[in-house]
Parts: sequence; structure tokens; C-alpha cells
Amino acid sequence: MTTDVSVAGHLLTGGEFKLFQELIHREAGIFLADSKKALLVSRLSRRLSELGLGSFGEYHRYITKDDPGEKVRMLDCVSTNETHFFREPRQFEFLEERVIPEWREAAGGRPRRLRVWSAACSTGEEPYSIAMTLLAHLPRESGWEVEVLASDISTRVLATAREAVWPVERASEIPERLLRRFMLRGTGARAGRMKAGPELREAVRFERINLNAETYPVTGLFDLVFCRNVLIYFDGPSKTRVCRQLLRHLHPRGYLFLGHAEGVLDMAGEVARAGPTVYAPLAHR
Repeated sequence: MTTDVSVAGHLLTGGEFKLFQELIHREAGIFLADSKKALLVSRLSRRLSELGLGSFGEYHRYITKDDPGEKVRMLDCVSTNETHFFREPRQFEFLEERVIPEWREAAGGRPRRLRVWSAACSTGEEPYSIAMTLLAHLPRESGWEVEVLASDISTRVLATAREAVWPVERASEIPERLLRRFMLRGTGARAGRMKAGPELREAVRFERINLNAETYPVTGLFDLVFCRNVLIYFDGPSKTRVCRQLLRHLHPRGYLFLGHAEGVLDMAGEVARAGPTVYAPLAHR
């Protein structure tokens, strides 16, 4: 049974919530349970006020008929973007203790160019954590080239990620040796902030990519694909479809990293577990 929800003077009827529920699922793959009505109202009320719209019904018509570009801004508001540096440390241990040694051993028979995709990068902590790890172990002076593609559906968080500036309190999340090498501490007007250094920024590039799209605007294969803590917002069929899409862009000897609360569904014949919520194509075995 659907109920009406009102927050800050904006009323969302059960019927209107269903319209947004279907639109958001269709556009982004995100499924909003009925318990998320108040969350939706709180995140979209500001857009109604800024546009001078009196109801969520009007806002839905505005998005679908008057200004389709508003969909991007709406999805920015709806997206959840919680992240931090070196999140899920066991996966970074797997990367350092198993994957990087594999690459070193095979260095004579494979290109020293590494391509990584952080497919739900939020404000950038994940791709910069990956880049720090790889650059520290596989430096340019040894002939290695590291390229990290970082993507997200939210233009808002991508803008923050490109700036690569964070409160200095976040430094505690970064191992000291990596912090000293790759991060710059702000002074003067920038006091209390830290910024990714040039070597790190050069390794990471950002693009807006919707994981719910039928195809992804990327070329070539990636040695690693990270898609962590975003599939929990997708329903079962969407999760499996996105994982299959990502695997099409993964090198046969690559690894797919998912969030600890996620797992590949209906794909037992396609991938095998290789580490802590890390999967490899069966061709890798």
C-alpha cells in the first residue's frame, strides 16, 4: 500500500513516488524501496523550489517532457556517494600480495601498460587509492604505465573528484608511505586541505558513465574493474546484467572487484571467486 509523504512542505503522493521509482530504475538501475519515499522527497525538494514547481507531478512532467537534461541533475540528487580512501582493505591486500606479483612475473610476456576501471568512483577516493597502490609498486622508471578510468553517473561527484582536494583529516585513511609520496598538504588559503600530487592526477581520468546503459562508451580491455558498493542499489536482474557488461570489458586474465555486501548472481559458469569479493573469468583459471 502506497502512502503520501511530506517533507519541508513538499508532498509526494504514492502515485507520484511510483512514477519516480520507475523512472529512476529505468534510467539508472537504482531500485528505491517504498521505505525510501521520505529520502526521495528530502533530496528532490530543493530542485522543486529552484524550478518554481508546485508538486512532484509537475517535476516529473518537467523531466520527461520539458527538460530531459534535468534527469542528470535529478540522478545527481538521488545518488548515494559514501566513500573513503582504501575502503575494504582486504581487497587492497589481495591486489598487493597476489595480483601485482602475478604481473611482475609475467612482465616479460605482457605489456607493462595497466588499465583499470573504477566504475562507480564517487568523489574519487577509490581510483586515487588504486593509482597510489599501483604507482608505488610498479613505477614509471621501471617501464610501467598506469591508466585509471574513473566513472560515475553523478556529474556533481565527478566535479569533486577532478578537483582531487579533501580535508586534511582524511589523511588518516591513507598509509603514511603513500601519503608522503602522493599527497600535497595545503598552505595559506589551502590550509586544512590536501590535494593529489601531479603523478597521481596524471594517472586518473574521469568520465560520466551510466552503468544501467545498454552499452558503455569505453574501448579496449581492462586488467582490473572495480564496481564496489553500487550494485546494492540494483535489483537482481540488473546486477547480473551490469556484471556481464563489465566482464565484456575485462581482460580474460583480469579481476572484477565488487563490494563486500555484493556478489555476482546467476554467473556460476562465467566467473570464479579469486579473493575477498574478487572474481576472475573462468578463462583465467
